[in-house]
Amino acid sequence: MSAHPRVVHKRRATITALPLYYSGHLLKKHSSEKDFKNYYGELRAATLFLYKDDTQDTYIEKLELEELKSMELDCPYMKKAPTIFTLTLPTEEVQLKMDNPDTGEEWRGYILTVIKKEIPSNLQLLPGQMLLLQEVLAQERRRNAPTQRPALPPRPSFLLSASPSPSHPPAKGEPDPTAPEIPACFLNVTRQEAEQMLEANPEYGGIILRPSTLTNNYALTLRQVTPSGHVMKNFRVTPTKKGFVIELDTAVTVSTLNDVLQYFVEKTEYRLHPYLVSQPYDTRIDVPPAPKCISITSPTPKTIPKAQVAPMLRSQTKEELLPPPAKPVEGEYLCPDDDSPHDLKIKLVKLDEEFREVLKIRREITDKATKEEEEVITYENHISSSKS
Repeated sequence: MSAHPRVVHKRRATITALPLYYSGHLLKKHSSEKDFKNYYGELRAATLFLYKDDTQDTYIEKLELEELKSMELDCPYMKKAPTIFTLTLPTEEVQLKMDNPDTGEEWRGYILTVIKKEIPSNLQLLPGQMLLLQEVLAQERRRNAPTQRPALPPRPSFLLSASPSPSHPPAKGEPDPTAPEIPACFLNVTRQEAEQMLEANPEYGGIILRPSTLTNNYALTLRQVTPSGHVMKNFRVTPTKKGFVIELDTAVTVSTLNDVLQYFVEKTEYRLHPYLVSQPYDTRIDVPPAPKCISITSPTPKTIPKAQVAPMLRSQTKEELLPPPAKPVEGEYLCPDDDSPHDLKIKLVKLDEEFREVLKIRREITDKATKEEEEVITYENHISSSKS
């Protein structure tokens, strides 16, 4: 059982989100086809959506008439014969046929009014039909009117002096600070290529930012999943001095292109994310081959140099450390053994100083030999542990 026409109309409005201006049955064929095929067409804004019949809620093809180059009438209205239009688009040429010439004249009036934003002067329509056409023109002008915002206050003088001068362009090789930051999902593709990429790789994402057919403009292609299947939508993004304007029924202005993406992500309740191709990762580590000069199977034993250890000094007695007594010179007098207490004290002090000096020298020699022995032991332990 087919759905009620009102239900079908609501579903189509939900999928396309564009105002409906005119609809009816028509025939269509491409320049490469021989025969016309029956369709049910809806002119929503500047896009012609084609359905199999008036009970289908999902379109099977659409024509973007905003990029229309010419519209030629093959059969004039006055001949009362089926009307045939030849629409020349950037990538294709399509013919539309209406068996009723009155219906064909209405289709021509609505299409030209929406595209040129004015009512053609040579239309053969009734006064009531002209009134409806004027309402469509007013609605389309309101939909495309730029959003009026209050002017910004003048910049303070200290900011004017600090602002960069536009007369000094950036040097070659340096990034332009005035250029917008380009998101990772920006791809230099056409509308058809973007839709094919989203259709072929849904796991990579559902949003592609691409250049528009208009100079210095951008476009956004979305792939959304609905209960009746997935649909493709395209939105225009226009750069301005204040940021970027998303051209919706109510225009939205944001600061950067990343904010444009964030706006669509939030409006789709985070069910869509930007299109990013996943990069492959390696899962195996390859061991490089050993140099030819080294044999892995039978390593050559290393020759460990012998440690050069200083010879240990044997312990010496106090008598050996003391200098031998000087022989008295003949003819000189010798001091008697019974010296005075003062002279004896002086001798003891001298002997004590000499003894301390000898002990200091012996301690330094012993410490040096001990340190060298420890270094030799540490080196031998390191060699034995590396062999094990």
